[in-house]
Amino acid sequence: MFDFIFYFLGSFLYGSNTGLNTRKIDKNIELLKQQGWFKRIYEDEKYRSLFFSNKYVRAYLQSNYRVKKIIRNESAQKRLLNILDKQLNR
Repeated sequence: MFDFIFYFLGSFLYGSNTGLNTRKIDKNIELLKQQGWFKRIYEDEKYRSLFFSNKYVRAYLQSNYRVKKIIRNESAQKRLLNILDKQLNR
């Protein structure tokens, strides 16, 4: 959660573009899809639409550092699942 907040604060303070980089996000999703646990989530219809249309989820997955952490760290994987669940219930 703090990574996400720092990303947006940093973008605001340094004046960089806060738009989403679709190519980068899609590349990161492809990296995650190589993981069995993520592939099951991605193929689940209730979550799948979030990866295409939810700006919060897409912004979260835009960070290469965060995605690598998700791949390596079980608690980061759980954090991603919590984010997905919260976005479903919005």
